[in-house]
Amino acid sequence: MKKEDLKIVYMGTPDFAVESLKALVEGGYRVVGVITMPDKPVGRHGSVLQPSAVKQYALSVGLPVLQPEKLKDETFLEQLRALEADLQIVVAFRMLPEVVWNMPALGTFNLHASLLPQYRGAAPINWAVINGETETGVTTFFLSHAIDTGRIILQRRLPIADTDNVGVVHDALMQMGAKLVTDTVDLILEGKVETVEQGTLYGDESELRPAPKIFKETCRIDWRQPLKRIYDFIRGLSPYPAAWTELVSADGALRHVLKIYEAEKIAPAGALPPVGTLVTDRRSYLDVAVEDGYLRLKTVQVAGKKRMPVADFLNGFKQIDGFHVE
Repeated sequence: MKKEDLKIVYMGTPDFAVESLKALVEGGYRVVGVITMPDKPVGRHGSVLQPSAVKQYALSVGLPVLQPEKLKDETFLEQLRALEADLQIVVAFRMLPEVVWNMPALGTFNLHASLLPQYRGAAPINWAVINGETETGVTTFFLSHAIDTGRIILQRRLPIADTDNVGVVHDALMQMGAKLVTDTVDLILEGKVETVEQGTLYGDESELRPAPKIFKETCRIDWRQPLKRIYDFIRGLSPYPAAWTELVSADGALRHVLKIYEAEKIAPAGALPPVGTLVTDRRSYLDVAVEDGYLRLKTVQVAGKKRMPVADFLNGFKQIDGFHVE
C-alpha cells in the first residue's frame, strides 16, 4: 500500500500534537479525519470557547474534525467507522476505549514523550526533568488495554542538559516525535514492524518511575530538599505550570505567593543560615539557603504581576528584609 492510499485518523489536542499532524500532512500522508477535545470555555465567565491547537491546525488545512464528549458515544463511533481508517495515530489525547483503538485493521499507535516503560502517565517531560534525568526520548507503541503499556515500535533518545528546562525539552521532543511518527507509519506501510514487549526492557517494576498528572500543590517547593533536587524541580516546571513558594514575613502576618521560573545553584562559602533564609543585597541578587548551598533566584513572578528578572522584583519589593520562604 502507498502512503497516499493509507487512510489515517489522527487524535490529539495540545501544541505538542500539532507538529506530528503537520508532518503527516506535509509528508503527503492521507489523513481522513482528526479527533480532538471539545472547545474549552475560557474568559471570566467561560463565555468564549477556545478550540484546541490541533483543531486550529486541522481546520487551516481543510481536515474534517470530530470533537466527541464521550468516546463510547454511539453517534461518534458511527462517525469514526464512516472514516474507514486503516490506521489511527494518537499524540497527547486521552485514554481510548478498546472499541476505538481496536477499530482499524492496522491498529492504533501512540507517540509518548518518554523512553517507555519509564515515565508512563500524563506528564512524562516534566517528571524526567524534575528527577534530574540526563536523557529522555520519544516512543511509539501499539495501544493495548493498560495505559502506556503496549508493544514498542520505535524509540529515539534525547540528552537533557543541566540547564534545560521543560520548555526546551518539550520543543525538542515535539520535533523528534513528529519524525518518529512518520518513520513508524513508513514501517507499517512496508510491513517491517518488529515490536518489543515493554516487560523485556526492565528487570524489576519497582525501578520504573511514574509520570502522574501535575496539580498546583505538586508545584510547591520543599526547601528541605537538597540543592540539586530543588534546582531540577524548578527546571521541570518551567515555564509551565511553574514552581512556587511563599514569601513569609518574620511574624507570619504577610504571605506572598512567588513563582520561580529560573534559578542557579550557588555553592556555600562557610556556614549556612537556617533553611529558607533569604540572603540579598536588595538590588541584584536573592538567594535562598538550603541544606547544602544556596539557590539564586533569577526569574520570578508575584501574584498579579508579570514574570520579571529578580533585580526588578527587588526594586519593587522593598520590604524584603525579615522575610523567609516556606
